[in-house]
Amino acid sequence: MSPLLSLEGLGVAYGRRDVLREVELTVAPGEVCALMGLSGAGKTSVLRAVAALQRFDTGSIMVDGVALRPGPVPPESRLRALRRKVGMVFQEHALFEHLSALENVTLALRHVLRQEASQARRRAEDLLGTLGVGERRDAYPHQLSGGEAQRVAIARALAPDPRLLLMDEPTAALDPARRGGLGEVLRGLAAQGRGLLIATHDTHFAEGYADRAAILADGRVVESGLAREVLQRPRHEATRHLLQADAE
Repeated sequence: MSPLLSLEGLGVAYGRRDVLREVELTVAPGEVCALMGLSGAGKTSVLRAVAALQRFDTGSIMVDGVALRPGPVPPESRLRALRRKVGMVFQEHALFEHLSALENVTLALRHVLRQEASQARRRAEDLLGTLGVGERRDAYPHQLSGGEAQRVAIARALAPDPRLLLMDEPTAALDPARRGGLGEVLRGLAAQGRGLLIATHDTHFAEGYADRAAILADGRVVESGLAREVLQRPRHEATRHLLQADAE
């Protein structure tokens, strides 16, 4: 089975500083992959490069048949195919404060996919209901709890029906009970055949809900394998440092 996401030799530099160097990574359909590392390891840079939200300097990115090449981010008019393939959930949710939950979810459907208002509303209501926040469709972001906002952000990312979902530190603002609920949601999305790439330093969450863990350090993936094996029997010093930091 061909991977949904393939990174080959991915490199990102900020000025003279190389943040990523030759990152190699794949995500298969139905797989939850935890991209792990200490703060500053470059996890968010990987996600943003895959979502064409920032440039990358070397290597290649392939998302379900859509290729991205090094250099400046292409104009949005050339990214429509990618936008249908990839959804991203940001760490701070990034919901539009002046729009209701329903309006946040319908935004891309109306303005990117050009759906009729009634069709977009039905899709948004279905997604919000499936994610357990249907009754909050008319609430504004400041009226939502952290867990509710997280689910609305997931619904918004899923609205164009992407096969690949990217998530940046999704458990950062959640208590343990809500982390478990989120984990079950993500496993359900993977069961639908989606691939999920989750940037996180939450080792307990990754061990419980990810299929695979890839450890990022010094700009490279230094260890990768089954999540439980990597996190219970780390082979690389960077993995051991990550586990120690999460336990403190």
